[in-house]
Amino acid sequence: MRPRAFLNTLINGMDKLITFLKEVRHELSKVSWPTKSQTVQYTIVVVAISLATAVFLGLLDFMFEWLLNKFII
Repeated sequence: MRPRAFLNTLINGMDKLITFLKEVRHELSKVSWPTKSQTVQYTIVVVAISLATAVFLGLLDFMFEWLLNKFII
C-alpha cells in the first residue's frame, strides 16, 4: 500500500471513529437515567433477591445431601 493511500485509510478510519463517538454521546443524552435513590433501591432489591436465592439453593443442597446420606448411602 502506498504511503498516501495508507494515510487516507487512517484518516477515514479516524473520521468514522469520531462520528461513532459523537452518535454514542447523542444517544446517551436521550437515556432516562435513574436517580441516586432509585439506584440504591434497585441495588438493595438485587442484593436481597440474590441472598434469598443463595439461601434457598443452600437449603435444597443441604436437604438433598441429608436425604442421600440417610436413605441411599
